[in-house]
Amino acid sequence: MTDTATAPAEQAAAGLTVIPHVIGGSRVDAGERRAPVFNPATGQQSGEVVLADPARVDAAVQSAAAAQRAWRATGLVKRQQIMFRLREVIQSRREELARIITAEHGKTVDDALGEVARGLENVEFCAGLMHHLKGEYSEQVSSGVDVHQVRQPLGVVACITPFNFPAMVPLWMVTTAIAAGNAVILKPSERDPSAAVWLAEAFLEAGVPDGILNVVHGDKTAVDAILDHPTVKSVSFVGSTPIAKYIYTRAAEQGKRVQALGGAKNHMVVMPDADLDAAADAAVSAAFGSAGERCMAVSVLVAVGDSADPVIEKIGSRMADLVIGDGTDPASEMGPLITDAALERVTGYVAGAAGEGATVVVDGREKHFDGGGFFIGPSLLDRVEPGMRVYDEEIFGPVLSVVRVPSYEDAVELINANRYANGVAVFTRDGATARSFEFDIEVGMVGVNVPIPVPVGAFSFGGWKDSLFGDTHMYGPEAFNFFTRRKVVTSRWPEPTESQVDLGFPTHH
Repeated sequence: MTDTATAPAEQAAAGLTVIPHVIGGSRVDAGERRAPVFNPATGQQSGEVVLADPARVDAAVQSAAAAQRAWRATGLVKRQQIMFRLREVIQSRREELARIITAEHGKTVDDALGEVARGLENVEFCAGLMHHLKGEYSEQVSSGVDVHQVRQPLGVVACITPFNFPAMVPLWMVTTAIAAGNAVILKPSERDPSAAVWLAEAFLEAGVPDGILNVVHGDKTAVDAILDHPTVKSVSFVGSTPIAKYIYTRAAEQGKRVQALGGAKNHMVVMPDADLDAAADAAVSAAFGSAGERCMAVSVLVAVGDSADPVIEKIGSRMADLVIGDGTDPASEMGPLITDAALERVTGYVAGAAGEGATVVVDGREKHFDGGGFFIGPSLLDRVEPGMRVYDEEIFGPVLSVVRVPSYEDAVELINANRYANGVAVFTRDGATARSFEFDIEVGMVGVNVPIPVPVGAFSFGGWKDSLFGDTHMYGPEAFNFFTRRKVVTSRWPEPTESQVDLGFPTHH
């Protein structure tokens, strides 16, 4: 790896790390605007990330296009071997990557290690690319006619990934795209960009050729350049629903294939027959892990019948014992929010809850922290209803709302009426209730006594309604469908005497 036009003396004087692009196998950090990167646990700026202009995006795309031609021709066995090496590179240095995530995102190191592990599931799945890319063949479909179908890569594809999983989501997208024979432009969040650079260098170390994975940092200027670039054939995105809808619309207008995963308002139903201690443990874990900055975080607990009061009491007692602090401290269970703006937004939701008619059982604003980090305590809101901002909008912070409903049917109606449909869970000891819930609920990922039902790597990830724009989910089997297109070949080898002119519509005999 080489640095292009770096200024070590200036960087050292400022005490800041400059996070570069990775284009064509080289670090590039010259000639562009820069944005600050912070350590959320201290509130201090730790680095600067370069922001690409359209010319830089075009340079990355051209590098990718040039490299992809040879990569497409690379044998599947060799690609598969590289996937195996990639898995070993990341696995052997996983704590290094986890600490990079913690330094810029704020989540605990243990949580970051979990993120890396879930990303590695897809690397392992892609190591079986020989099977996933198999075609089909039918002989003698007609007299002397055979038909076969093959999967071929799209070419240059773009992956635009979120701040909340700076390693896992890139590994979900990028690994499959590359295994399928594409070259990638990865545009990570500018709020925690260093993990993407680390991953690009891990891919290079594993044997992926220069130019196959290019990391381009940027804001809307870079995103629009990616969406409009004619050489980019598909766009994968994870983020908020308004941006997902924007990316889907703009990219589709350019004729690109798009999968854009949006926001969520994940509900967890607690039936009266549930193990309330297990439900309370699950609710606290799923609502406040990673400070609630997960697209699969439980943000609404739907208490059915007389389960409400006891489960709220159990949740509140567990919240009092949570250890909140710097993610590098092994004692910490929850870290800070990603930015000061995120802290202000979450604080505003809690501040307005009582005025909307909710009961504030635990107010996270009352918890005080030393230093300048972006910390807030977890909040628990009771008697929340549709129509309140805390219910209708995605908060993306450590706020758990409780909605009380009298029956199972009311719980299903409530959830199915919500515009988000990413994940949902039901806690019950009754098999008939669980089976009915699985059948009745209109949500893409369902957990039965599992609060965060993220599928294992052999399945695919994605929601319904305003949680997904496009019809293909991420990673797993559906991702290989997304990153390849099918070509059908019909062949016949007739004897020279069989040829004749026939203007009729071709049929099979």
